[in-house]
Amino acid sequence: MNEKLKSFVLDDAFYYALLVILVAIVAFLLGRNSLGQIQPQSAGVQISQPVATGEQTADAQPSNLTTVVVSRSGTKYHLPTCPGAKQIKESNKIAFSSVAEAKAAGYSAAANCDGLE
Repeated sequence: MNEKLKSFVLDDAFYYALLVILVAIVAFLLGRNSLGQIQPQSAGVQISQPVATGEQTADAQPSNLTTVVVSRSGTKYHLPTCPGAKQIKESNKIAFSSVAEAKAAGYSAAANCDGLE
């Protein structure tokens, strides 16, 4: 039994397999250690409201009203998170601070935007 174990340990295939495993473990530990003490970032989402060019003032405060965006050449208003709003170029985007303002300007709600009237 002792001879079988000795011949198995001294076998070249076992030696190289053990060597590869040890190198992999050392490489993993060195890579993990190289990260240092990095703090994980929070998974929170920060949402900012778009402001049309020229409408931003120095004392602008975020409002509780729903912001909607429209295209200069369009007829529908969208929430900033809607698929239609994401397709509008920033240079063509106009922001309204409420749905009522967008309606007063002649725009109607986009059909593919959930959460609009």
